[in-house]
Amino acid sequence: MMRNVKWYFAIVFGILVRDVPQYVAAVDVVAQSPSQQYYICLSGDDDNAGSIDAPFRTLEAARDTIRAKKKSARPHRFTVWLRGGIYERERTFGLTDEDSGTVDSHVVYREYPGEDVRIVGGRQLQWSGFKVVTDTTVLARLAPNVRGRVLQLNLRAHGVTEYGPAGLTGGLEFFCNGRRMESARWPNAGWAQAHRGEPYRSVETEFTFEFSGPPPRPWQDASETFLHGYWRNDYRTMVIRPAKMALDPRRLTFAEGIHDGPPKGRRFYAFNVLEELDNPGEWYLDRDRGTLYFLPPDNRRDVSLFVSLLATPLVKSHDAAFVTLRDLTFEVARGNAIYLIGGSNNQIAGCTIRNVANDAIVLHGGRATGVSGCDLYDLGSGGVVVMGGDRKTLTPGDLYVVNNHIHHFSRLGRAYLPAVHLRDGVGNRAAHNLIHDAPHCGILYSGNDHVIEYNELHHLVLDASDAGVIYSGFDWTSRGHVVRHNFFHHIPHPPDGYTRVVYLDDAHSSTATLGNVFYKTHQSVWIGGGRDNRVENNVFIDCKEPVNIDNRGLRWAFLNPDGDLRKTRMYKQLLRVGYNEPPWSQRYPKLASILKKMPRAPLGNTLKRNIYVRSHWRNPEKWCRERSPRHVDTPYMDIVDNFATEENPGFVDAGRLNFALRPDSVVFREVPGFESIPFEKIGLYVDADRKSLPTSR
Repeated sequence: MMRNVKWYFAIVFGILVRDVPQYVAAVDVVAQSPSQQYYICLSGDDDNAGSIDAPFRTLEAARDTIRAKKKSARPHRFTVWLRGGIYERERTFGLTDEDSGTVDSHVVYREYPGEDVRIVGGRQLQWSGFKVVTDTTVLARLAPNVRGRVLQLNLRAHGVTEYGPAGLTGGLEFFCNGRRMESARWPNAGWAQAHRGEPYRSVETEFTFEFSGPPPRPWQDASETFLHGYWRNDYRTMVIRPAKMALDPRRLTFAEGIHDGPPKGRRFYAFNVLEELDNPGEWYLDRDRGTLYFLPPDNRRDVSLFVSLLATPLVKSHDAAFVTLRDLTFEVARGNAIYLIGGSNNQIAGCTIRNVANDAIVLHGGRATGVSGCDLYDLGSGGVVVMGGDRKTLTPGDLYVVNNHIHHFSRLGRAYLPAVHLRDGVGNRAAHNLIHDAPHCGILYSGNDHVIEYNELHHLVLDASDAGVIYSGFDWTSRGHVVRHNFFHHIPHPPDGYTRVVYLDDAHSSTATLGNVFYKTHQSVWIGGGRDNRVENNVFIDCKEPVNIDNRGLRWAFLNPDGDLRKTRMYKQLLRVGYNEPPWSQRYPKLASILKKMPRAPLGNTLKRNIYVRSHWRNPEKWCRERSPRHVDTPYMDIVDNFATEENPGFVDAGRLNFALRPDSVVFREVPGFESIPFEKIGLYVDADRKSLPTSR
């Protein structure tokens, strides 16, 4: 029986790191190694022994004790138990190679069973410190209906004197009852619409534009006011802090701070404006006086209040190995929660990360390290950034992001801050994640040979246009990726724009989109002029435009002003990696010969064995738009064995979003070779790292 248990855990770990034998040996050795337990408690003392009855006070004391203990001859398994409470961190908890475990001597930092541990990069404030605003100068700037309701707090009196940079990220934030409060803004929700005014440009550096909607209140002092918006396009935001600003009822004029005026219809909002402190849950920081003004969201005074302080990561590791952070909550920080550099076989498991301003977790280099079973939400930026593997040798990093629930992210920066960013590197994996509710993309990837599989993604790209749920582009050398067995659903698109799901932008090449299910999406797969992309064995249900391919490389994407391909970024990237020499020429033979045959043309793409249910286009053999010269058809894509139907082809339970095909489905008769999609395996699952599933997805 014990042997079977060992094999079970060996298989689980082996799936994650692709090295089952190593972990079989590890389980056998660890089972024989003595276990050393240490304890940390808010009422402890670092001069204690670290026992359950005499606990340490800090993480550093436990870490340093383990360093000394490891010098003994016999290996130990070390577990550091944190007792319940709020641990306010004023500095980063650092780990190095000195703090490593080994394959037979692991080091685990974890929450004590049944007790809530919160590691906080900020300071808790007390309601008793807040007073109703009585200063007549301030009251005059507030809306009449909130006078007598706005509270103020002297931050300096509470030891908070450093506020960080002004703007969206990196500065002080304010949280009430576990939620990020909104910097006083106009309009209170959504966006104002900017239109070019007359005169549009009065002098060389002065810009004037009009806006629609109810006008803001008169702003007496806009020196700390920022404008955040889609100023130049609909897929990237910018924050503008004008040097000077003048506000008329429906016209805003400012000098400097922008290189060109906003075209018609651009969206924006203003924030950090005292006069706009009129919506429950808003706050304003007067940096000169060190005063925080707050309009509480309700009448409760028994909920927690925090300001973020720590700009460096809560935990940072350099070259540590075999270290696990388990079942801990990290929150309220101006920077990252966890930043791991190098090392191997580290794991962040079953943790909760929320209310941080930067990306929640960064895995920078190393091997066989990952994030599993975590809940990441209410993030100012993205979820997990993954950078691992050697592109020069095409050696995989084997980093992983598996079985995580990542939602309501990119709440400050808005664009290109995904739930998972497989950033460059080689051979990393994002699988079984549930990702939803964000203004922009869900997964970004670049580099080589990444696998994106068994994820469920919905309600993404809620703000942007010309953006993708899964996105990559701009590089011929980014090859070998697989996007398979994912479920994409309920991806909206703006009335005057468009959203894409698998978006292979600007010559992205060699991604295999296999066995995915798309339901109620707009432009589901878009090949933007790239080569050797496979779109096979997918199911598209109620999708407006399932698949598109264009020929932008023949028109503009790679062109240098004088037409010389050798001066383009695409060409220089080829030379940088040695595309026509081993190991690249062996791993990607089509890339090695790319310059020999129409390099700008979208050659080698395939569209095979896909199923279209109630699609906007009826003929699967004419799946690429032909009504404009930028779209191309069969000369650049092999289109065969696709099947379209207006009827339910035999889903198990479409009403409950179970799009697995029954064995008697018409698909298996009409499309020989169609492979059943393992729909039941998509998304989150319960295991040692994830004890339960969310009540709704």
